[in-house]
Amino acid sequence: MLSAEEKWQAVLACDVAYDGQFFYGVETTGIFCRPSCKSKNPKRENVVFFDNVAQARAWGLRPCKRCRPDLAEFQPQKELAEKIKGIYDLYFADHSRLREELKKLGVGRNRACQVFYAHYGKIPAEYLNTLRIESAQKLLTHTQDSTLQIALQSGFESLSTFYTHFRRLTGVSPKEYRCSALGKEESG
Repeated sequence: MLSAEEKWQAVLACDVAYDGQFFYGVETTGIFCRPSCKSKNPKRENVVFFDNVAQARAWGLRPCKRCRPDLAEFQPQKELAEKIKGIYDLYFADHSRLREELKKLGVGRNRACQVFYAHYGKIPAEYLNTLRIESAQKLLTHTQDSTLQIALQSGFESLSTFYTHFRRLTGVSPKEYRCSALGKEESG
C-alpha cells in the first residue's frame, strides 16, 4: 500500500509506473488525473488520492482531458503517430497540403518526426518516399504519362531525385520498370 507521500512524489515526478495504481483529484479544478499527467502540478493541499476512477467520480470530479484517466488504455503518442501516418498516406504527393495538415496537429516538425520514428521505426522522409515510389509504380504500369509527369504526380519535386529514389527502392530505372511490367502483362 502506497503512502500519501509516495503518491504525491509520483505525481510530482509524473511517473508513468504508478498509472493504474491510484488516481489523484484536484478539488479546486474539479478534475482527476493519472499520476503521469503532464498538467501543471497542483498545490498539495488541494489534492485527494483515489484507488479507482469510480471513487474519483463519486467525489464529483471529472476526468482530465489531457491524460484521460477514464480510459483503460491511453496512448497519446500512438494516436499522434497514427494521425501523422494518415496524413502522410493521404497527402504524400502534395507538399503544401501535407505541411498544412501536419500543422493542424499542433506539433512541431521535429516532434512529429520523433513520434513517427518511435512508433513506425522509420523516418518520415523514408516512409514518404516509399509511398511516392509505390504511386509511381502504379502510374508507370497503368498510364502513358511521361516519367517527368509521373515523378511530379507522385510528389517528387525533381526528376533526378525521383530517379535516385526509384532506383534505390526498386533496383531499376523507371523506364526499365515500365518495360518489364508491360512485358509481363503482354506475355501473361
